Amino acid sequence: MTLRWRIVALVAAATCAAAAAVGVLVHHASRDRELSQARDGARTTLERAALGYARTGGVQGSGAVLDAPGLPGGLRRLVAKGHQGTEFATGPDGPAMWAARPADGQVLSVRVDMSTAMRNISALDTNIILAGLMTTAVVLPLGVLTAERMSRRLRLAAATARRIAAGDLDARISPAARPHDEIAEISGAVDSMAAALQERLLDEQRFTADVAHELRTPLMGLVTAAELLPPGEAAGYVRDRVRVLSTLVEELLEISRLDAGAEEADLSPCPLGPVLDEAIAGTGLSARLRTGTAEGTGQPDSAEDTGQRDATDRTGQRDSTDGTGPWHSADGPKVWTDPRRLTRIVANLVVNAHRHGREPVEVTVAADGRTVTVRDHGTGYPDDLLEKGPQRFRTGVRERGRGHGLGLTIAVGQAQVIGATLEFGNAPDGGAVATLRLPEEPERPELSDLPELPEPGPIHG
Repeated sequence: MTLRWRIVALVAAATCAAAAAVGVLVHHASRDRELSQARDGARTTLERAALGYARTGGVQGSGAVLDAPGLPGGLRRLVAKGHQGTEFATGPDGPAMWAARPADGQVLSVRVDMSTAMRNISALDTNIILAGLMTTAVVLPLGVLTAERMSRRLRLAAATARRIAAGDLDARISPAARPHDEIAEISGAVDSMAAALQERLLDEQRFTADVAHELRTPLMGLVTAAELLPPGEAAGYVRDRVRVLSTLVEELLEISRLDAGAEEADLSPCPLGPVLDEAIAGTGLSARLRTGTAEGTGQPDSAEDTGQRDATDRTGQRDSTDGTGPWHSADGPKVWTDPRRLTRIVANLVVNAHRHGREPVEVTVAADGRTVTVRDHGTGYPDDLLEKGPQRFRTGVRERGRGHGLGLTIAVGQAQVIGATLEFGNAPDGGAVATLRLPEEPERPELSDLPELPEPGPIHG
């Protein structure tokens, strides 16, 4: 049950409880008042009848009766003990208040009929119930309206918090100033938290960009100095470390541009096969390229999807299959993307599969021609990555190998730039699986849908 309906149910229950409590109190107060008045009247009549009986020995005209047959048993036993008293009872003749006392061995009693008083109390109870229902009918819509407004404001705060968690740091609730309003205080706290988080992240982004930019100049000097070293094992090690440092700085600069939103995609229709070939070849690593796989069947749709094609080997050289089929030509199936960024994404996924997984590494294009899957046969992605996504400078468990943890972060960022989605999972039989879904090509207007140009009119000199 949502908060709105909980509040509505609480308002309805509180209104009904208040009406019932008021009804019970009024009922008892009215009944006690009527019984008290009837009791006083019966006692007064009994006292007058006793005085008349003592003077005349009769009760005619006094309203009293000797040894009345309908006298309640409890009151009769009380009089038999020599006491006088009153009792309310409901008999065949209806409700009545009885008063009795002893009189020369007999019972002198007075009966006050209370049928009218009890009917009035019943009518009062009915009116109280109707008033309670009317009050509930009036209060309940007001409670629904109030609960709806509160629920709407809370849903707005929750939606804004989810947008912030998804990365939209400019999202704000902007609540109106309302004194003593807890929801406004919560909304203001969420906005303050978002502003502080945004400022902190911007500071971190600026720091990363500044550090990477400042390192480029001395790094270029290191690269030049390393190239001047005489050949040898130590010189090779220095050049390798300098190359790693240079790659790290370039990746940090790329991440800073992605964080700042400075990257813009140059989207155009381009053949997918040559782009994947180029991406795999550029890594210098082996990867098995499969095309035309029927989605959900795992069976090849063409002869190229036999698992026999290795696009490149460890040295980046072509194997026996030359990749000159129609799917790999410039006239093959095309996708709407930025080829340079797509190459970067696939290359990072292939490198990550080799660095943190085990061979064979497979790059598969689904039957829709827009879904590219990169899979290795290692231990799979760690649970933390599957739950939270790639995080910079984190490579997961030790079994996943070593690295800076920036490749997948860059791949996700570049995928967002080109409008694609990149998802990570693990295969049931082992291995990490990265699935890249490219966007569909936007529809182009037909020539018949274009507005007609007006015919040129005569030219007057």
